[in-house]
Amino acid sequence: MEYNTSLPHLIIPEYGRNIQKMIDFAKTVPDRSERNKVAMSIIDVMGQLNPHLRDITDFKHKLWDHLFIISGFDLDVDSPYPLPTPATFQTKPDRIKIPSQKIRYKHYGKITEDVIAKASQYPEGEEKDVLAEVIANLMKRSYLTWNRDTVSDETILKQMEELSGGRLRLKDHLVLKNVTATVARQVPAAAKKQNHPFRPKGSGGGSGNNPKFKRKF
Repeated sequence: MEYNTSLPHLIIPEYGRNIQKMIDFAKTVPDRSERNKVAMSIIDVMGQLNPHLRDITDFKHKLWDHLFIISGFDLDVDSPYPLPTPATFQTKPDRIKIPSQKIRYKHYGKITEDVIAKASQYPEGEEKDVLAEVIANLMKRSYLTWNRDTVSDETILKQMEELSGGRLRLKDHLVLKNVTATVARQVPAAAKKQNHPFRPKGSGGGSGNNPKFKRKF
């Protein structure tokens, strides 16, 4: 009896051992044209076993790369794509540059700070007043998104004035919108089940404690 522990290591386990055996067989086919036909058949089977690869751009290229990887880059067939080498998959990707800009209040985000800086440059007038009101309501909504408790308008206006360097402030008579209703609290799924209108309280989902479903003897 064969055990997986005694068999050769699967190079790409997602394709299974049969694909690996088929590729090992393809390497033993002496005639090149026949070997190409076997390789094409294996590619078709690999595509059927992994239909999710069809959502990937140029998925056929991905299948051919996997074919050569499983073969240990030792399969001599005519590929419609450039032949990969072990070095192709050993090269480290380029390091992604992460912005190192400091954000004063992270719950507002960098974009809000940029908008405040731009609005601060507007000349005094009605347009700047409207922008200040819109930005203040946006800040209040962002604040309540990350901090579910209430927040006073004074806190929002103070922080907006701080971020704008004192160049952006609301008129004294303006009041921020009540955005608590728009930032709905997320009820856990378990709580929703527990409070289902058709579920008897304390029944745990069954009918044992519901008098309506009790058997009469």
